[in-house]
Amino acid sequence: MRRKGEWCTVKILVMSDSHSGLYFMRQCIQKVRPEHIVHLGDHFDDGVAMAEENPHIRFHQVPGNCDGLRCMPWQAETMCYPIGGVKVFMTHGHKHAVKSDTHRLLADAEKSGAQIVMYGHTHQAECYQTEDGMWVLNPGSCRTSEGSVGVVEIEDEKISACYLLKQTDIF
Repeated sequence: MRRKGEWCTVKILVMSDSHSGLYFMRQCIQKVRPEHIVHLGDHFDDGVAMAEENPHIRFHQVPGNCDGLRCMPWQAETMCYPIGGVKVFMTHGHKHAVKSDTHRLLADAEKSGAQIVMYGHTHQAECYQTEDGMWVLNPGSCRTSEGSVGVVEIEDEKISACYLLKQTDIF
């Protein structure tokens, strides 16, 4: 149990659009050593495999546009709840039309009170903070030859770091 005044650090590995890129996913888990993994869809079963291989890591997952037959129909496409004391908005992004722009996504995340929004779908990695202070993280695709993932570090219920790791950083 944590005593008052002690720092609590939580590391989250964020992956999306894995499309059977299991080798890179496994390497990222070994390098980052997260307490939580978020998989943002497109090959939902890749996320399930990682969860089964790593039962000691808390797992969070939403389906993508390619996952119609890969997960149960009741699986939530958007989830928003605290991880490490930080409210996280998670979605694949296709229902928010993120390939056009992220306005709708950011508005929904802001309405929910999220401190960070995580999405995929575009295969384009990005990590930044809005003027209002909300973090926006798209880890890109962990399948492409220039694959990438995101890492979020939370200390004492605040985001202390949010960044991207590329394949060249892992291998």
